[in-house]
Amino acid sequence: MKDRYILAIESSCDETSVAVLKNDKELLSNIIASQVESHKRFGGVVPEVASRHHVEVVTLCIEDALKEAGIVAQDLDAVAVTYGPGLVGALLVGMSAAKAFAWAQGLPLIPVNHMAGHLMAAREVKELTYPLMALLVSGGHTELVYVPAAGVYQIIGETRDDAVGEAYDKVGRVMGLTYPAGREIDQLAHQGQDVYDFPRAMIKDDNLEFSFSGLKSAFINLHHNAQQKGEELVLEDLCASFQAAVMDILLVKTKKALEKYSVETLVVAGGVAANQGLRERLAEEIRDVEVIIPPLRLCGDNAGMIALAAAIEYEKGNFASLDLNAKPSLVFEAME
Repeated sequence: MKDRYILAIESSCDETSVAVLKNDKELLSNIIASQVESHKRFGGVVPEVASRHHVEVVTLCIEDALKEAGIVAQDLDAVAVTYGPGLVGALLVGMSAAKAFAWAQGLPLIPVNHMAGHLMAAREVKELTYPLMALLVSGGHTELVYVPAAGVYQIIGETRDDAVGEAYDKVGRVMGLTYPAGREIDQLAHQGQDVYDFPRAMIKDDNLEFSFSGLKSAFINLHHNAQQKGEELVLEDLCASFQAAVMDILLVKTKKALEKYSVETLVVAGGVAANQGLRERLAEEIRDVEVIIPPLRLCGDNAGMIALAAAIEYEKGNFASLDLNAKPSLVFEAME
């Protein structure tokens, strides 16, 4: 039986990435060209700068991914690409490259939801069984997703304002930490104590919605008031208190979701899934279901996760025509 190879392209934000997947589960390559250094001085991602960087490196990444995988373009069976959500200019660069490559090689095009990619990165750990629950936590998204079957995603709860990763970056900027601030806040939190009383929004509500705007505002107000009064705050304790509030919110809502839906697996994915504090809390508090977290190299934005999600769509025959357009606000179908 012939081996199946899928080439995947991811360019939804500030990482240009191309991967090659063999036989639906073996990642032969996962090239990532990061732009973090270019965006550090701005304290966040500048969309126009991101798009220009994607243009500069996307074809080089395709070449490197094929070379590292040890195959040539003629060996491929399909091309997958992220078509949303994300920055529209960044998405269009990756999509243009994918469509041109697919057309030139006569290959089918597989459209992939970026958040489905984060979720399906867990397939690298083990083959998933359904139904399952997923907590997706990243710079742009915080949502609970019920997955009754492969490739079927239903949002059952999401943030009403800031995403959790966005909150990390904003409070990090206030403290003068380097962008992206998530890892540094996590490290500092492990050195401090939860001594500041930050709010845990909506954790007593019965719904599965999240809110981090009030927590972010409370943090900023405390920091600014201390500066105005000349008071010194302990950086490690600030980080510990902020992170403790975030984790309380995430864990309470996740446990409520697990109570409402009969599943045996919880997938936790997205950039914030790399957070050591979150991993520790999950290990301590989630007992009755198996928790699967993708390896660190697949937590951030990468094409490997897009390829793993694309394999599901390939089996279902979900292909797109070459007039596929970017959908920067793409969402999973909300559950009624």
